[in-house]
Amino acid sequence: MLHALIAGSGSEIPPNLVKNEALARIMDTSDAWIRERTGVETRYFVDAGTSTTDLAVPAARRALERAGVAPEEVDLVVFATMTPDHFFPGNGGLLQARLGLRPVPCFDIRQQCTGFLYGLQLADAHVRAGLAKTILVVGAEVHTGFMPWSAGAWARLAGDVDAPLAPGEWEFNTRIRHLTVLFGDGAAAVVVRAHEGAGRGVVDHLLAADGADYDKLCVPGVGFKHRPFVDHAQIDRGDFVPIMEGRYVFKMATTRMTEVAQAILARNGLTTGDLSLVLMHQANKRINEYVQRALGIPDEKVVHNIHKYGNTTAATIPLLWDECARAGRIGPGDLVLLVGFGAGMTWGATLVRG
Repeated sequence: MLHALIAGSGSEIPPNLVKNEALARIMDTSDAWIRERTGVETRYFVDAGTSTTDLAVPAARRALERAGVAPEEVDLVVFATMTPDHFFPGNGGLLQARLGLRPVPCFDIRQQCTGFLYGLQLADAHVRAGLAKTILVVGAEVHTGFMPWSAGAWARLAGDVDAPLAPGEWEFNTRIRHLTVLFGDGAAAVVVRAHEGAGRGVVDHLLAADGADYDKLCVPGVGFKHRPFVDHAQIDRGDFVPIMEGRYVFKMATTRMTEVAQAILARNGLTTGDLSLVLMHQANKRINEYVQRALGIPDEKVVHNIHKYGNTTAATIPLLWDECARAGRIGPGDLVLLVGFGAGMTWGATLVRG
């Protein structure tokens, strides 16, 4: 039987380091306030005009190089993002062209923070069905497009000016601080190859979605529920910025992530003691610490990087994978649990042997 093996990975972090203290220049917040609630200490932002595909290209190239795969060998692309370059077309075809790939099928998927897990399942299914042998799976985001800050605020954030914000802007930025302090920009990619033989590759997936409470975490405007899909009223209200009911999301995430991790281990006859590493979606360190305690997993098996990058949505799990792989923490046969949750609501877990 063919198995989907993660043969290489790569990532790209944009150049602009933004510390918590910098955000306090444009809203009522502080380093202590952000760290206590989220675990985020820094994040990285792209330069203005840099797109999600722009970040994905170097990440994908590094993944191909580390996998020893030539671009012409790729026969499928899966691109997970909630921050595409354009409303349409999707980013998959844009990435295919930028990388100089053959005109292969390209999937664009929208499962937000669980996008990479869904993309990995899609890649695994194609391998098992014999439909593809070499697949590029990408998770990438440029969240700065969600930041409704004026040019003056961006300049103040960067420390270029010390001029006061326009009247009302401080209050508006503060009103949505619980969201904007969370996010960073970033991209990561893996190359999945068909592999024969037991002991390595994707073991199992367990994914789910329930849209009954989608409005607890969503972007309320800028969609085809509206006519027109975007107008000045939506922009003036800030309806292009995500909304989130924090207590609901915390409870949903901790419950679902714990349940799905336990379920996928049980149905494969495994326990947490069999795991070498656990890589969780990096949305909030408090959520992940809660899940870790509920599962009884020791600290040395759980990796965090939210303190460095913030929430990079579809990029968080492959970014963790890439960092661990480059650090030598994922070896052949090591059992790794990937687990996450996201808007939709979606959640899932994947077991992979390195």
